[in-house]
Amino acid sequence: MTVTNDGQATVAIVMGSDSDWVKIKSAASALQEFGIPFEVRVMSAHRTPELVEDFATGASQRGVKIIICAAGGAAHLAGVVASHTTLPIIGIPVQTDFAGGLDSLLSTVQMPGDIPVATVGTGTGGARNAGLLAVQMLAISDTQLQKKLKDFRASLVQKIVSKNEKLQELINNS
Repeated sequence: MTVTNDGQATVAIVMGSDSDWVKIKSAASALQEFGIPFEVRVMSAHRTPELVEDFATGASQRGVKIIICAAGGAAHLAGVVASHTTLPIIGIPVQTDFAGGLDSLLSTVQMPGDIPVATVGTGTGGARNAGLLAVQMLAISDTQLQKKLKDFRASLVQKIVSKNEKLQELINNS
């Protein structure tokens, strides 16, 4: 993994509970695929508000450019972090037993005006998209990363074309 705790992270992933990791680690996998150094931390908007504030206010001085925040239920972590920094925040609403994470989604996406949080969907697809969105943001000013993204997108086309060919073969041989 490209996890770093030496102050060299470009992206920070913060989650409200360590139990969220299994649900959001695909965000880290996406960053890793593109060679983006990141750090991972657990902190709670409600249980450790001072820690969250210190983290958010000091992130840019440590070189962090984007913060991904994941929380479930009363998912206020992304909003609280956003209130303490001008860095872009991507919120991952962690899936819960309540309507598949609808509570988390609404708590993350329904931010008041002037404090934006980009929010992805619940589930592993949403978490992966959070990582890829961070990559896209970083690629705005990085031509090598732009090329990697273009190559990645081209590989997606090839995967679908290949799946279609296999399906057609299966149908024709049935």
